[in-house]
Amino acid sequence: MGVSLNGLGSGLDITSIVNALMAVEALPQQQLKSAQSTQQSMITALQSFNTKTVALKDLATKMAAPGALNLFTATTNSTAATATAGKAALPGTFSVSIDRLAESQTSVTAKMSNWPTDATGAPATLTLVDHNGKHTEITPASTSLDDLVTAINSSGGPAKALKVNAGTDPATGNQLFRLQLTATSSGQGGSFTIHQGTSAEVTAGTATDLMSQLGAAVVTTAQDAQATLYAGTAAEQVITSSTNTFSNLVPGVDVTATAEAVGKSVTVTIASDNAGVSKQASSLVSSVNDLLTAFANSTKVTTTTGTNGTSTAAGSIFTGNSTIRSVAQSITEAVFHPTSNGRSPSELGISIQRDGSYTFDEAKLSKALADDPAGTQATLQEIAGRVAAAAKNASDPIDGSITSLIKGRQSEVSDLARRIGDWDLRLADRQQSLLKLYNQMDTALGGLKAQQSWLTSQIASLPTFYTNSK
Repeated sequence: MGVSLNGLGSGLDITSIVNALMAVEALPQQQLKSAQSTQQSMITALQSFNTKTVALKDLATKMAAPGALNLFTATTNSTAATATAGKAALPGTFSVSIDRLAESQTSVTAKMSNWPTDATGAPATLTLVDHNGKHTEITPASTSLDDLVTAINSSGGPAKALKVNAGTDPATGNQLFRLQLTATSSGQGGSFTIHQGTSAEVTAGTATDLMSQLGAAVVTTAQDAQATLYAGTAAEQVITSSTNTFSNLVPGVDVTATAEAVGKSVTVTIASDNAGVSKQASSLVSSVNDLLTAFANSTKVTTTTGTNGTSTAAGSIFTGNSTIRSVAQSITEAVFHPTSNGRSPSELGISIQRDGSYTFDEAKLSKALADDPAGTQATLQEIAGRVAAAAKNASDPIDGSITSLIKGRQSEVSDLARRIGDWDLRLADRQQSLLKLYNQMDTALGGLKAQQSWLTSQIASLPTFYTNSK
């Protein structure tokens, strides 16, 4: 046997010996680590399953909310106008005449090369007054028009500014510019006035209205969009809007006009949005199937046959897990059972298959909606509400059944981690003890070897005696 670095006295490979003994000593810790890995895999699988359950709960809760299936579409007979319908809408048809569109005010000042100064020689103050009489005082950093534009645009006032080239001054040759100010909001409510002077001077009437100067102009006057219902009749009704969208022209219906619609009558038709209801029902069935497929894949038992003809069965991660099975069963029952009005989900196109999954027949639901819109919507919402309740019982972050499973497993993982850490300390102490023991043995064996060598040399030095056979 060769001599190792840590067995100089005896020639023993102490490191290898101690490592082999420690491998045996560490077997209980290895079992704990294996158990921890198994529990962690279970936690990961539970969290993935819970994510699908939460997604189903959110979808079903939204679908079960009051008015969630009270969907409508709004169409017009003209490409020049569009309409949208909300939950407050009702089926029907009406016509509206578009008289004019909304306009944003745009004003330009007289020509100037620089912004003037006040009596003190400092840049003059500019004051914008909005439609409601609110004053916005603006004092630029200098008489530079660029500084004035920057100050106006950062003031939060009713208009934004732009410097526009206006040629040169024939007398001086200086470059001239105009300030173009455009309202930040359209309609009459976005109108404004521009004054050279402070807010106090505007109030006192001593400030200069820049639009009164020679060469200044209001290029576009602020105006509201206007539409008329029942035009030309005793019931004529004028509607205005600060934008080109007339909100709630009738309850729940908005109409947006373009320039091509001005002077025309637009007919708006509101109808039940059966396609939108079908889409929600289809999404609910898909989410249910997603969860049930995950359950089936994680609980199936696989049988394999070896070369010797022996069959072996192996379960999946949730095989035999009664909590997960209960969740899947409650979701299945929530969809499958008849509703309180005695209707079967299959009448609405939701049918269970032999494998436990569901199919959705859009044509069946469309027919049911056409025959009984309110009753069909109520039935769908009751099914969605039952699914939401079952999913919530499983995934509730405080007391959901899956949540409780996850918390329990996480507690076990934490306990295993603590026990594994204790074993680290125990094994470290044991390793030091074994090293100390074998080093002492190595020292003792080294001493014995030294005595052996000395005795051997002493014996070899003894004289040899020969006896004569005669």
